[in-house]
Amino acid sequence: MMKSAHFLSAALVALSLSAPARAEDPSATTVVAVVNGIEITLGHMIAAREALPEQYKALPDDVLFNGVLEQLIQQTALAAAGDAEKTNGDVLTLENQKRSYLSAVVLDKVAAAAVSDEALKKLYDEKYAKAEPSKEYHAAHILVATEDEAKAIKADLDKGGDFAAIATEKSTDRGSAANGGDLGWFGLGMMVKPFEDAVVAAEAGKIVGPVQTDFGWHLIRLDEVRTAAAPKFEDVQEELTGDLRQKAVEAKVKELTDAAKVEKKSEGIDPALLKNVILIQDNN
Repeated sequence: MMKSAHFLSAALVALSLSAPARAEDPSATTVVAVVNGIEITLGHMIAAREALPEQYKALPDDVLFNGVLEQLIQQTALAAAGDAEKTNGDVLTLENQKRSYLSAVVLDKVAAAAVSDEALKKLYDEKYAKAEPSKEYHAAHILVATEDEAKAIKADLDKGGDFAAIATEKSTDRGSAANGGDLGWFGLGMMVKPFEDAVVAAEAGKIVGPVQTDFGWHLIRLDEVRTAAAPKFEDVQEELTGDLRQKAVEAKVKELTDAAKVEKKSEGIDPALLKNVILIQDNN
């Protein structure tokens, strides 16, 4: 028994000595290819994958690995040639692309940090749950091109004319005309200002107008008014997320721009020169 154990131990030692030493775990600096002396690392590959559209990221790991590596090899070979031939315009474009990319990195981080469950709940309460209830309006209209035509239709309606029938026949808003002029329910801010003002001031069941907007002349019938219910949090979460991100981005842009030492030296430069590509060609 002792002899067998000694033999097994010796065999394991011999096996460990004959096995190749284990390489270090791959990292972002692990070199995966060298093209004309330029190293391509695993980090380069990971960054390249992150920039791909989602449908490409769904490819099998081996397919994507080989595809990304081959792309980077080709790009490295081509970039070396491009670097040797780059024009003044190319240099300026690369500087702009770097500026744009790094700006986006900063703003993406700021926008992501602005969104949290607490921030979303607070904004929902401010904007909806604890806000003054708003009103919604149900109205119909007849839209025509001239004031005289609108006045003639109004006279017909005052004599008992059928609003829906006239809207179907004569309204130039063919979308609502198909429904007898019915516009459905809408809230404040959804209609152009003159139209909205007329609806808010109208008495339910009465026809007002003619009211002029950029679309023409309207005759408006207000049917109902109701208090709008606050939307469910889930229904506006995407909107609230966008609001938080936008507010944070605008604040960061203002903060960094205000803190920057800016010296504008564009006075006296003809704005039309912006179209003069000759200025960035190599012979200038």
